[in-house]
Amino acid sequence: MSTIFSICNQKGGVGKTTTSVNLSAALSLNNKNVLLIDMDPQGNATMGSGVNKYELEYSSADLLLDHNTNIKSILKKAEEGYDLIPSNQSLTLAEVKLLENNDRELILKTVISEIKKDYDFIIIDCPPSLNILTVNSLAASDSVIIPTQCEYFALEGLTALLETIDKIKMSVNESLKVGGILRTMYDPRNNLAQDVSSELKNHFGKDVLKTIIPRNVSLAEAPSHGTSIISYDRGSKGSMSYLALAGELVKISKAR
Repeated sequence: MSTIFSICNQKGGVGKTTTSVNLSAALSLNNKNVLLIDMDPQGNATMGSGVNKYELEYSSADLLLDHNTNIKSILKKAEEGYDLIPSNQSLTLAEVKLLENNDRELILKTVISEIKKDYDFIIIDCPPSLNILTVNSLAASDSVIIPTQCEYFALEGLTALLETIDKIKMSVNESLKVGGILRTMYDPRNNLAQDVSSELKNHFGKDVLKTIIPRNVSLAEAPSHGTSIISYDRGSKGSMSYLALAGELVKISKAR
């Protein structure tokens, strides 16, 4: 049975795509069959997986707009071994056309139902906004991983997102859970980061994942090389943290 995670936060620049790519790579290196779905029109997860978004014949937009599209014709293979359904700017047009569909919130869920038996984990990289693409992603998911920077407005943004998740549960996906709040870009030398981290644990308790993603130069450099941190700098703190995150999520998935 496949576990489907949406990596979601309506706030940009929190490490959402970095987490999607590196978690997919880390799970693959744990001998898991992994599919990464890029649902962001910016296509950053696509480029970060070593696939040129400007040279795509088919993308996630084709899947959303045409159920007869052959999924295997869209799939790309990342260097680390995971499969990728890539994205580019054409997803913006798909977003507009989805609004004309009566069951617009459930299109991605229908698509995934046809292939989820082939994977241990499906990771969905959501756009940094709460639009119909994000709603589709959450409707198709078992759990939501929420990357969160330990900064001043973190709690405020989290509260808004959790309210949205509750609305999705009530309307289109009653089984949706918070898979974990992931602290990213963490600098232990920063007093504010330490304070916010403590506040997150006080407010959200067990929902806060044990793994912390540090602020790391190699993590910032890896996407420009079209690869994960694990391939780019295996011994870095960033690489070790995402391998630890993969292990933590595997354990959580087995427990559920």
